[in-house]
Amino acid sequence: MRSIWKGALTFGLVNVPVKVYSATEDHDVSLHQVHNADGGRIRYQRICEIDGEVVPYADIDRAYDDGDRTVVLTKDDLASLPSERSREIDVVEFVPSEQIDLLTLDKAYYLEPDSSSPKSYVLLRKTLEQTDRTAIVRFSLRQKTRLAALRVRGDVLVLQTLLWADEVREAAFPSLDESVRISAKELELSASLVESFSSDFDPAAFTDEYQEELRTLIEAKLEKGDALDTSETFGEQADTDGGEVIDLMEALRASVERSRAARGGSSGGGGSASRSSDDADEDGGSEKSSAKKSASTSTAKKSPTKKPAAKKSAKAS
Repeated sequence: MRSIWKGALTFGLVNVPVKVYSATEDHDVSLHQVHNADGGRIRYQRICEIDGEVVPYADIDRAYDDGDRTVVLTKDDLASLPSERSREIDVVEFVPSEQIDLLTLDKAYYLEPDSSSPKSYVLLRKTLEQTDRTAIVRFSLRQKTRLAALRVRGDVLVLQTLLWADEVREAAFPSLDESVRISAKELELSASLVESFSSDFDPAAFTDEYQEELRTLIEAKLEKGDALDTSETFGEQADTDGGEVIDLMEALRASVERSRAARGGSSGGGGSASRSSDDADEDGGSEKSSAKKSASTSTAKKSPTKKPAAKKSAKAS
């Protein structure tokens, strides 16, 4: 794993240097869009509404619109905010673990000790374990102030961001206000049914059936020869002074595919779908969006002779 952030946990006079890692990853097969008539790639571009030109991502700033006026915020403007420059994870309070509403739990991160001695890290971990407390912390990451729960998972401290109170909708359903009578017999039978399904939860026992079936379908199409040479899905590129602009990664991938096709003939076949390289986000970047990629959606190649192993899903508790 690659750390996405470095900082220090602070509570009182205790300072715990840590590295932050994304604790989860998406196992879905990455798919891109094509024209159903000829299989050509569908590209998404950021186009300026004033001059109609394609704008490189590096030349894009943020802006706030109040309806009548627009305030442009440059990268330097955002970087100047005090919270953005902070590299500390401040412990606000320690609360009973059962008080954390599961509905508010969001993105999870692993924390690794980032010092010559992990003593302060282990001390905090053992303290949380013995007191059965969860630390509520605040920190800044990618231009956002985050509220998070710091808890223990095995031997690792886990930082799990929390939704803010105003981000959780109220469940206001009039039907729940109706008076309903439940008999003792009905409750007894319901409890009996629950008991018949009772078990210890094992996340590894569950798999994502849709993704398994999707991978099987893709493999079957590859074995059947129902695939295009990837290089054929790229149209001819116009001159850079006025036509469509292709990004560097896409150009390199297209070149590699053409080279492979020239060397291996038909044995190169088509490529199976795989995870997009844009998933450095978080979560490698807060700007990632599958529907708004800067020049085009990009996919990495997998060998058609190797059947992808279905990954098992673990639902967050």
